[in-house]
Amino acid sequence: METSSERNTAAFTHLSTLSQYIIPFGNYIFPIVIWSSYKEKSEYVNHHGKQALNFQLSLLLYTLILALIAIPIFISVVLQNIPMEAVFNDDDFYIRNFNFQGNIGLLSIGATAVLLFGLLKFVEFFLVIYASIKASNGELYKYPLTIPFIK
Repeated sequence: METSSERNTAAFTHLSTLSQYIIPFGNYIFPIVIWSSYKEKSEYVNHHGKQALNFQLSLLLYTLILALIAIPIFISVVLQNIPMEAVFNDDDFYIRNFNFQGNIGLLSIGATAVLLFGLLKFVEFFLVIYASIKASNGELYKYPLTIPFIK
């Protein structure tokens, strides 16, 4: 049976991942600090710390994959539509006749990757809250679509 201190620590481990919105890389730093200081003391906190870190690492991997899809697509489409003589001659240039027809397939893939990223961040917020509630209630929780980097 988990003590109330263990449940609170496990819940706070999940909630500490939300610090990413205030402190860069806070979603990795704070859970690592909490998990590493309590993993030997409590198997319950150890489980939840691993889950929180594995979820954040999985989201990082998914985000990198989506960025590797979207960024080159948008760069190539924009560069195809910039007049190069304006770039080389230091002239002002305007993108007047942007060719959507020739690039609609690539733009659709890029836009889908961006939308998936937004959906991923939206779902992440609610899953973190849900996991912290489960942890504070004394239940073991496993995030969906998580790769077990830390076993």
